[in-house]
Amino acid sequence: MLRIVVRVSGVPAVVLGSGEKLLVGRAPAAGLPDEDPDAALRYTALTLPRCAAHVSRVVGELTVADELVRLRWLGGTGAQLSSLFDAPGGARRVTLAKGMSALLDEGENQLQVLRGRELDDGSFTDLSVMIEVTVTEDVTDVPEVAAGRVEHDVAATGTAPGLTPGEREWFVALALTEPWLSGSDDYPRPPSNREIYERILAWHGYAWNLERSQRVDDAIRVIATVAFGRHEDPFRDPRGRRVQNVRFALGRRAAEVGLVTAEDLDRVERAAAQRRRSRG
Repeated sequence: MLRIVVRVSGVPAVVLGSGEKLLVGRAPAAGLPDEDPDAALRYTALTLPRCAAHVSRVVGELTVADELVRLRWLGGTGAQLSSLFDAPGGARRVTLAKGMSALLDEGENQLQVLRGRELDDGSFTDLSVMIEVTVTEDVTDVPEVAAGRVEHDVAATGTAPGLTPGEREWFVALALTEPWLSGSDDYPRPPSNREIYERILAWHGYAWNLERSQRVDDAIRVIATVAFGRHEDPFRDPRGRRVQNVRFALGRRAAEVGLVTAEDLDRVERAAAQRRRSRG
């Protein structure tokens, strides 16, 4: 099965599965087929925030099949599609024009709507849409999303209420905080980047691009902003205070504020055990 996460700065992330479609644009609900009473069950409409008036009401349609994801570009506004990490043979970049289609690679794909976002001064800049494609073996591989815990743009709001369960940063937070959640808070050191990657791979069966140490570091910085708030973030404290062991402080803080919980840890461990049993 395929699982797709679409992220745009300023709005909650959208999660899609096989058999679903996503319409993207300035007013994408206008593209829902009126003659199909079940369209709302198969389609999701994602309105691009601060979208320029010249952007089409529907610029793109994302179709998720059992084994592939297809992006069909419908708008007159130009765009670029980049496969960032896991594309065969390395990263690729495709320029999209009206009527074109492109298959997305597993991993992270970035869509840039050229001059699609309007700034306060009336000028325009590119609007970025991140599309992450993940192959999952079973729906039980992904923890349930707790009600009310949605992802927000940290840079725009300054703080965020939580992480989206089942996403990369959430799993990194869970791996980092495991010693506190499991009661082993006398653990001599926080998990290393390699240990975090291996734990997530064992729990989830897929670890995004976290075999790259820098990607773990990037995720940890996001988690720190969420856990401490922008003004108390030890990575960017404007008062210059030094934290001797940022990871230790972050793991303890994430457990204290309930960013991830012991119930979360139990759920992913049970899902991993079920997956191993099903493989026999």
